[in-house]
Amino acid sequence: MPEHKRGRSANTSAAVKYKPKKPSLYKVIMLNDDVTTMDFVVDILVKIFDKPREKAVELMYKVHREGRAVIARYPYDIAATKRRQAVEKARAEGFPFNIDLESE
Repeated sequence: MPEHKRGRSANTSAAVKYKPKKPSLYKVIMLNDDVTTMDFVVDILVKIFDKPREKAVELMYKVHREGRAVIARYPYDIAATKRRQAVEKARAEGFPFNIDLESE
């Protein structure tokens, strides 16, 4: 029996494919201050942002020289969680360290 006689038209696809939308990314921007130690910043980059030590040192110097640097890009929930963890750790140690989030 021809295809069009079995209840399907020749122009209709058998299955509709669903392509999920990728989540928007947010830039995690570390800000420089005159109090937070370089060692603390490197520690945050390694332990919270999973950067290799060499890359962490490079990013720390970039923040130090330029006043700020994008250190990572994540979906909002992950970026906000990592920001909160880093700022809470800084406050617990008495540092004014801060991080901004910006939509891409």
